[in-house]
Amino acid sequence: MNLQPVQRILGLLLMIFSFAMLPPAGVSLIYADGEALHFAESFLLLLAVGAMIWYPVRNNRRDLRRRDGALIVALFWSVLGIAGAAPLLLALDLNFSEAAFEAVSGLTTTGATVITGLDELPKSILFYRQMLQWFGGMGIIVLAVAILPLLGVGGMQLYRAEAPGPSKDTKLTPRITETAKTLWLIYLLFTVLCAVSYRLVGMNWFDAIGHSFSTIAIGGFSPHDASLGHFNSAAVEMVAVVFMFIAGINFALHFQALRRGRVDAYARDPEFRAYAFLLLVLSVFVSLYLVAENWASEGETDIVRAVFQSVSIMTTTGFTSSDFSAWPGMLPVLLILSSFVGACANSTGGGMKVIRWVLLLKQGWREVRRLVHPHAQFVTKMGNRAVGERVVGAVWGFFSVYVAVFALMMILTMALGLDHVTAFSAVAACLNNLGPGLGEVAANYASVPDSVKWVLVFAMLLGRLEIFTLLILLTPAFWRR
Repeated sequence: MNLQPVQRILGLLLMIFSFAMLPPAGVSLIYADGEALHFAESFLLLLAVGAMIWYPVRNNRRDLRRRDGALIVALFWSVLGIAGAAPLLLALDLNFSEAAFEAVSGLTTTGATVITGLDELPKSILFYRQMLQWFGGMGIIVLAVAILPLLGVGGMQLYRAEAPGPSKDTKLTPRITETAKTLWLIYLLFTVLCAVSYRLVGMNWFDAIGHSFSTIAIGGFSPHDASLGHFNSAAVEMVAVVFMFIAGINFALHFQALRRGRVDAYARDPEFRAYAFLLLVLSVFVSLYLVAENWASEGETDIVRAVFQSVSIMTTTGFTSSDFSAWPGMLPVLLILSSFVGACANSTGGGMKVIRWVLLLKQGWREVRRLVHPHAQFVTKMGNRAVGERVVGAVWGFFSVYVAVFALMMILTMALGLDHVTAFSAVAACLNNLGPGLGEVAANYASVPDSVKWVLVFAMLLGRLEIFTLLILLTPAFWRR
């Protein structure tokens, strides 16, 4: 493998990311919170490091191969987590493990935090956390491909490596650059609409913009310790429900609806129908269970809260309006388990993705029918299209590896000191890019040992890059010529 093209692009991307330090510096100047210098220092540091990586190989213009794209994506997200920790280390009383955990959590849109006392933090730090999630939502790699034709390489290898879901090779436009630009324009449109909606229901502009970043990114960070519960507003929670639902839909469907006027694409898509149905069933069940247990004491507000929490957890956003870990019966575990389903493929959500679960159920039913009719030929279909055996096999493989990785990480975190409830929910929340868990991590992750934090950082990266992009780097065959 020739590492020079990889080094060149990694340096360029790190230099691009350094400019993400400038908007929080501007916010610091506006609010006079004294943190502008820390962001300026971080900007210069990251720009210099990126330049040092890029300069020696600046003239290398070789095309990227698929495995080069996988290596760039994995390295970039890992390096970016460390780079993104710079202003947090300079401005806050955090050690390196805590700062890296916070930065990776933001960029992977996990939303798990080690910081307490958010309401008292400088506005620029709060804005930076929200902005990290917004960049991570659609993928900083896709953004870079969209604005960096000067790379001089084909970008499809990067897009294939980064984009989530089994339909990742689908291009919306003939050129990958146009695809990335289209996705980001849609992403930006939803962010603006979400921010305006939050403002109309009572948030100030700072909170509205910050929460729109994490809502559309399906991230879950909030400038407040109580998350959206800080506002104690059913209207705020319903706005969040609408935009979390929208952000969890396959962005290819949004493209067809907004650019091509094909609104019927939603209704015709089997994954969307399953996604909407599962969210509806979960929300109704949680609401009825709370009422049956006499947990709802404020009527409509509590029903809204139940719907909000169900959508937030299953889409892996991770916003909270109440302590759902204290809800009665099996509800807390049910909600955590729903995050394994997650959102749709090619959305900003986490989890295994709805389309994989639909395919697993269809394949399972096909095996039952084969037992009844052993000589018959049955085809697995999504809508009116037959699904190839290779795709079905890949889905089963992904499911198997996902479960195995989850089990291994849960055992490892228990060996490092977590109790079984905390270990189960922490690994689930980080691997699914959810955020809040149960037990010791119901509110934040400040109390877990640093060794556990690094295990969970790896889980976040695995979840964001859908397991295989990262695991493939650990195989000897990947490095052979």
